[in-house]
Amino acid sequence: MKRVAIAVAVLVVLGGLGWTGWQRLSASAPADRLYGNVEIRQVDLAFNSQGTVLTLAKREGDPVQAGEAIATLDPATYRNALALTEARRDAAKAALTKALNGTRAEDLAQARATVANARAVQANAQITFDRQQTLVQTNAVPKQAVDDARRGLDTASAQVALAEAALAEAVSGPRAEDIDIARAQLREADASVALAQTQVLRTVLTATSDGVVMTRVIEPGTVVLPGAAVYSVALTNEVWVRAFVPEPLLARAVPGAAVRVMTDGRPGQPYEGRIGYVSPSAEFTPKTVETPDLRTQLVYRLRIRLTNPDSGIRQGQPVSIDLGGGAKQ
Repeated sequence: MKRVAIAVAVLVVLGGLGWTGWQRLSASAPADRLYGNVEIRQVDLAFNSQGTVLTLAKREGDPVQAGEAIATLDPATYRNALALTEARRDAAKAALTKALNGTRAEDLAQARATVANARAVQANAQITFDRQQTLVQTNAVPKQAVDDARRGLDTASAQVALAEAALAEAVSGPRAEDIDIARAQLREADASVALAQTQVLRTVLTATSDGVVMTRVIEPGTVVLPGAAVYSVALTNEVWVRAFVPEPLLARAVPGAAVRVMTDGRPGQPYEGRIGYVSPSAEFTPKTVETPDLRTQLVYRLRIRLTNPDSGIRQGQPVSIDLGGGAKQ
């Protein structure tokens, strides 16, 4: 009798399991129901400069807003480099101004005085030479004295020519080529200042979009290189759902069509959305799609943008999509 009771109990259990399985297999999803997942949209934020991390303003779970400063590097090195380039820029600007202004009146007067002095020395050398030449004819002085006087006269004449050339250059002012060089040097200095200013700005890390900090990779005091991740941020400015639609429903799943998106946690409170993209080509249904009868069929990938997301929706979350959400607008 005991064995009979056990056999009956086993049959009852198997019968119950069979009935449950048949009910699940016989219960089919609505014809316009699709299944997908909320897209995972995140970004790794990093400095575009190297240095020692000074501050980190956010931790895991903290919200961030686009443009908000969330970390800083020690800016001392970059600020000193900026001061150096600004000094060189000022020097280049002064050099260009000097070239454009030409020769000062005081410099012209000095050049003219130099010419007058050289001519006076030349005149005195000419008198000395003439005197020595007369005396040598009477053998009053040796011939060497005449040679020395001639050499002095030649030197004085060369000094006159040099002074007159300097005066002419002062009167003409800087050459056009010199002014062009000064302008180019100033442009180079301005570019160096702009680059140094950019480096200073890069010591502050700002959020590129609204989101929530998923991971803070480092701590203050860490020496980082350009591109080394500081935060991983989940983007919240837009929420997209990725799903797959079979060919029979393509006529309803068109860009702009309104849909309802439901999660397991709030089945009676759907989110509103609109189809933003439908793939132009078919592909095999991926394993992640939750409809077993579609896994071997060709489907079309689509993306849906939620118009009323809230904190109840999470990235990677499985969702159901009702194509009866409304008409295309």
